[in-house]
Amino acid sequence: DVLYTVCNPVGKVQRIVIFKRNGIQAMIKGARMRHLGERSLTVMCMFESVFCAQKAKAALNGADIYAGCCTLKIEYARPTRLNVIRNDNDSWDYTKPYLGRRDRGKGRQRQAILGEHPSSFRHDGYGSHGPLLPLPSRYRMGSRDTPELVAYPLPQASSSYMHGGNPSGSVVMVSGLHQLKMNCSRVFNLFCLYGNIEKVKFMKTIPGTALVEMGDEYAVERAVTHLNNVKLFGKRLNVCVSKQHSVVPSQIFELEDGTSSYKDFAMSKNNRFTSAGQASKNIIQPPSCVLHYYNVPLCVTEETFVKLCEDHEVLSFIKYKVFDPKPSAKTLSGLLEWECKTDAVEALTVLNHYQIRVPNGSNPYTLKLCFSTSSHL
Repeated sequence: DVLYTVCNPVGKVQRIVIFKRNGIQAMIKGARMRHLGERSLTVMCMFESVFCAQKAKAALNGADIYAGCCTLKIEYARPTRLNVIRNDNDSWDYTKPYLGRRDRGKGRQRQAILGEHPSSFRHDGYGSHGPLLPLPSRYRMGSRDTPELVAYPLPQASSSYMHGGNPSGSVVMVSGLHQLKMNCSRVFNLFCLYGNIEKVKFMKTIPGTALVEMGDEYAVERAVTHLNNVKLFGKRLNVCVSKQHSVVPSQIFELEDGTSSYKDFAMSKNNRFTSAGQASKNIIQPPSCVLHYYNVPLCVTEETFVKLCEDHEVLSFIKYKVFDPKPSAKTLSGLLEWECKTDAVEALTVLNHYQIRVPNGSNPYTLKLCFSTSSHL
């Protein structure tokens, strides 16, 4: 029931079979899922198409079914079909709901795969284990019976896992970058929303292409899922997993704007997934026309943001909202809406992590931007 609830919003599940071994694995039209936790099962889950399986792997691999536990690891399996003889606690054919159902007795319900829910879903999507991060909106079905919240995992040490028989790494290759307007810092500003960034290197032999080494494979999959085909500065990004396992600082040259073609961000304070507490605050969202801003000084106004856009030659926002600060607050947060998604992506790429200096202030404030869950203000 739990896996069906989690997976079905991504793609239609046809069959699920549980194998009582270490780890929860699910076959998704030739793919399998593993749950890593104290109580582990092996499960195969079959989707109606390979495309659904690919979407499920991209959206759910490394996600927590519940906040802080029940982490899924999804791998493609060799079998291409599951045969279910009976619908019971260990297998279920959702295309044949009454297949060989055993008499469970009056009023008896099927036992949940993972037992009781560790924290019940409230209307606001929060439970005793903390906030759960939303699935990308493109995968939501909108069913009232289906929780739309899944927690993304914390960064882990990079290690290869099976992806269609080939090892997947923690490096993405990004092509379609504007040669005059993109540099290592701006690549970081965009990709850091989906995981820690270790290194960024532009390739000398392929203009407009960069390698981005991320903290783990899950960050790579999130980046590919959310940023591939996104339009930026009149060009469309192509984001895919690189065959390289790490980024090596070789063939360093000067980019068009005079900055270096290589930069190491491993120790950057702007990485947002460096601890459990920090990672839990990140809302993983696909690009949208509304940006959430935070960590700006109390003196910042709408005019400040307008001037910031003008100075950095990006289109200005059309709507502005500031959240009421608490009496003890030292910073402000709010929302900015642009005319279209592309304008918002460009503004975030340029303005994210801008240093706002305050008169007589000792240290500057680092402007933080991310895509909002709100579609409009």
